[in-house]
Amino acid sequence: MTATDPALTALSQGWCALSLLHARIEAHLEKALQRGHGLSVREYSLLDILSRQHDGPGGHLQMKQVADAVVLSQSATTRLVTRQEDRGLLTRYLCVTDRRGIYTDVTEAGRSLLDEARPTNTRALREALDEAAAHPELAPLVRAVEELNQPS
Repeated sequence: MTATDPALTALSQGWCALSLLHARIEAHLEKALQRGHGLSVREYSLLDILSRQHDGPGGHLQMKQVADAVVLSQSATTRLVTRQEDRGLLTRYLCVTDRRGIYTDVTEAGRSLLDEARPTNTRALREALDEAAAHPELAPLVRAVEELNQPS
């Protein structure tokens, strides 16, 4: 394969389109969540991910798992958790079976804010996808996103 190989060119163009779609969606969500709820996309994602934890086996996420889920380094995730904890949206506590482990839970204030922000996030996502679908290079990706998790 050479740098001018059509397969590589198509792959590169596909990646650029995917990157553009992601950037457009994230920017639209960021604006809507900040304006409506004082949350960044990462803060919203953190609250959403942590709200899905449960008390059963494997129900609580370790900080590395949280970092992977919000696509941040562990140190950036720790700073994000600390900021949310300072706002009263999260709380941390030691794992009862492994005192080295620290878990993070969403507080009632955090759940309330998340419940208020969810419709905003959903509406902004729909708007961003509809806007992107009007662009021929992004329309196939929008269709692919919309088909994810659809019943077969």
